Amino acid sequence: MGEHIRKSTFSEAERKAFVQHLIDDVQTLEQMIAEGMIENDIVRIGAEQEMCLVNGDFRPSPKAMEIIEDVNDDHFTTEFATYNIEANLDPYKLEKDCFANMEQQLRKLLDKVKRTADEHGVKIILTGILPTISKEELGMDFMTPIPRYYRINEVLRAWRGNDFSLRIKGADELSLHHDSVLFEACTTSFQLHLQISPDDFIKSYNWAQAISGPVLGVCCNSPLLLGKELWRETRIALFQQSLDTRVWTKAVKEQVARVGFGEHWQKDSVAEIFKQDISSHRILLTKPITKGSLDVLRHGEIPKLEALSLFNSTVYRWNRPCYGVGNGKPHLRIENRYIPSGPTVIDEMANFAFWVGLMAGRPEKYDDMPNVMDFRVAKLNFFRAAMSGRHTVFSWLDKTMTVKEIVKKVLLPIAYNGLRKFDIDEKDINKLLGIIEARTKNGTGAEWQIKNFRELKKQMKLDSAIVQLTKSMYNNQETQTPVHQWKPIRGMAKTKESFQWVRQIMSTKLMKLYEDDYANLAIAIMQWNNIHHIPVENGKGKLVGLLTWSHIEKFEKLDKKEAKVSDIMVKDVITVQPRTEIETARKMMHDHQIGCLPICVDTHIVGIISKVDL
Repeated sequence: MGEHIRKSTFSEAERKAFVQHLIDDVQTLEQMIAEGMIENDIVRIGAEQEMCLVNGDFRPSPKAMEIIEDVNDDHFTTEFATYNIEANLDPYKLEKDCFANMEQQLRKLLDKVKRTADEHGVKIILTGILPTISKEELGMDFMTPIPRYYRINEVLRAWRGNDFSLRIKGADELSLHHDSVLFEACTTSFQLHLQISPDDFIKSYNWAQAISGPVLGVCCNSPLLLGKELWRETRIALFQQSLDTRVWTKAVKEQVARVGFGEHWQKDSVAEIFKQDISSHRILLTKPITKGSLDVLRHGEIPKLEALSLFNSTVYRWNRPCYGVGNGKPHLRIENRYIPSGPTVIDEMANFAFWVGLMAGRPEKYDDMPNVMDFRVAKLNFFRAAMSGRHTVFSWLDKTMTVKEIVKKVLLPIAYNGLRKFDIDEKDINKLLGIIEARTKNGTGAEWQIKNFRELKKQMKLDSAIVQLTKSMYNNQETQTPVHQWKPIRGMAKTKESFQWVRQIMSTKLMKLYEDDYANLAIAIMQWNNIHHIPVENGKGKLVGLLTWSHIEKFEKLDKKEAKVSDIMVKDVITVQPRTEIETARKMMHDHQIGCLPICVDTHIVGIISKVDL
């Protein structure tokens, strides 16, 4: 999936050839399934670990390329942003101590990359969304300099036709436009792979869809983005919107999102899923392919289905079907993409065991999901879980059930049976599923973040709260204690930290006036709220002035009932940007003898600092 396509020219000739290879790959896959060539006598598990890089201040550190080069291990690869790294784990046969072995390998890989990162002054954090990511780390300067990523950004932007839009509502609301796909880099996951027999693939895939909501509900770990408290698993909304190429018009028309849950239960074979995706989504990437899959198959060799695999890597189903070749044998697997990274390795392994146990233990009555549950119920359960996490109320077999009820009464018994069916060590089963049971009872990573974030905000400014939260997450991860045992953050108000940029100390919840407001209303608002300066915007939301108490006093004789704000405001406003250094802002305020500085991005105010803040 992380193929770099360095030799691609993206020419029309390459695209034309790629289309035919894609069509042939689907035909080849159908032929291999019909002839019983797909491996069906073994079950393996695998995983991909995405991680965030942070500096000493726990902010994103763009040193992925240097760290990957120095660590010199093929298990590690790049991600969209230069502050993310991915580790690909080896596949393990589903048996006995496979989860213990995978956990051991994951810890060894993390220890290895941590040692290398430490040489660069970088720390590794596992979390669905890094709380300290700011808008500034989402610019093109932070995109990994590899052709594949630039090409994806270029094509998706062209298809979109204008900026991407982001709007997510939770306890807070985040609404903004962005000009690249790099918001996708905010989301880091622990992607799970499970090999599936071709004869059982559709039954397993539909079951995977059905259980997605409840499984996600007890695994949430991504509640914050840009200082906003949004969904319990904000990754779900963020990932879809950050890669959304649909063009909105005044006409009501059906459009399938490139990132999504799906539209209906599957009926025939895995090939049908690939056909649906090819029919619904334009080809995003191409590459030169020397041997056609049909020719490879005719010569008695196993084809890699390169065109289909590359296309499939650009369609982001939360449960994604995958084809692969391992040890010279072709296989099929389901990739679970909705589980977030973190909070700890042991939490991730518990999530993995829970999901695999559920998949392996599927009761016979769920073999025919179309006659058991309406697809829209499963889809709605998934998005409800992303929004509300452990507090979601689900519809399950025409019953209304809480997360606690469905996990304890329905899913955990199935998971226990599924793992025992494959002779997994009993101590591993009890340890990993015991963590799921305890987390269901006591709380998820998302809940720990939100509870502590709210408390920290009572003690300090937003930026400081985000930094202290991230620091505490890192420290807790290092103890390897599962998240349901994490203690509340204590004594952080006394912690000293270095402040460099004005965005770290600015006030972001601002009262604003409009230039056509009456002066008497403006004065009343300032008196009621005991504030000495208010920014003034025009009808398009652009900063056009600043109203200060000292400036108002100069217009003492003016009729405030008749005068507009535009008559008495300061029109020549001195502003700075979020990454202006604090000392620079301090000097500007001193030199110009002003009591505040609006912080702007372009012509839009995003914050303000005063002498009190300094």
